[in-house]
Amino acid sequence: MIRLDCDGQVAHVSPGENLLQALDSAGIRIPSSCRSGVCQSCLVRAVDGAAPAAAQRGLKPELVAQGYFLACQALAERDLSLTLNGSSGASVLAAVSEHERLGPDVTRVRLEPHEPFAYRAGQFVNIERPSDGLVRSYSLANPPGVGRGLELHVRVVPGGRMSSWLTSDAALRQDVRVRGPVGECFYLPDRLEQPILLLGVGTGLAPLLGILRDALAQGHRGRVRLVHGARTPASLYLVDELRALANTHDQFEYEPLVLDDRGRSGFQVGSIEHCFEAGPAALAEHRVFVCGDPELVERLRKRAFLLGAARRDIHADAFMRAS
Repeated sequence: MIRLDCDGQVAHVSPGENLLQALDSAGIRIPSSCRSGVCQSCLVRAVDGAAPAAAQRGLKPELVAQGYFLACQALAERDLSLTLNGSSGASVLAAVSEHERLGPDVTRVRLEPHEPFAYRAGQFVNIERPSDGLVRSYSLANPPGVGRGLELHVRVVPGGRMSSWLTSDAALRQDVRVRGPVGECFYLPDRLEQPILLLGVGTGLAPLLGILRDALAQGHRGRVRLVHGARTPASLYLVDELRALANTHDQFEYEPLVLDDRGRSGFQVGSIEHCFEAGPAALAEHRVFVCGDPELVERLRKRAFLLGAARRDIHADAFMRAS
């Protein structure tokens, strides 16, 4: 049986288990959330032995070179020593400072880090509840210096272990551990005239709002179009704030979109997949960001490419379903 040594604790890998499952079975707790290789919260580093190459896909070259890999994607073929030390990026404690209901099932949560925390708006962080080590991933909706602390948009799932607690009065003034940041969805001010298309559903608005705020703050001059989709008008949120931004910034266009309106709200009705402009090169020279449900994100990513957006200019953040 294959032996794992994790910072002095020992686990054994049963046939068919990945390293995260083996560590769990041995009672060795490491941060984890999506368990599908997206959130990168279970990042570990090989100390003695080669890191499994398949578990390094999608990681930055700098991390691969140092032996980092994702425990949830790793199948060990030989004994391996690994460490959690320094494997999850920056790690700071932050107090839950504020709640604000934005919609029927969405709450804005603000966190106040106890020390400086570097990030880019639109990236996501892994939030760990110190009481039991529960980890969930949330996107950052505000650039550094804009607003107070770190702004998260939390979809509240009935009975959700993290979402119900994080949005409750019991969490206020409590500390959580913030690890990261992670993700490629953020604004760079290198092409100020380039058109930007932001597409998202549900709380996929959070990273898009962060990118939008950052682009406007840094003087982006190209057209910025944000399409936010929801099933019903009640599920849209921050409509007034976004309309106000559109009224004060000529280059910004906001399009709320619903699947079911029943003729009451006046919002545009239809699927977000059909909001693209027609033509084989409609998105040529565009920078495209898509966020939300994984299957929808993948369809939108492919659609953007077929309409002319370069692969390097398509950035995606798929939200894994968790509570």
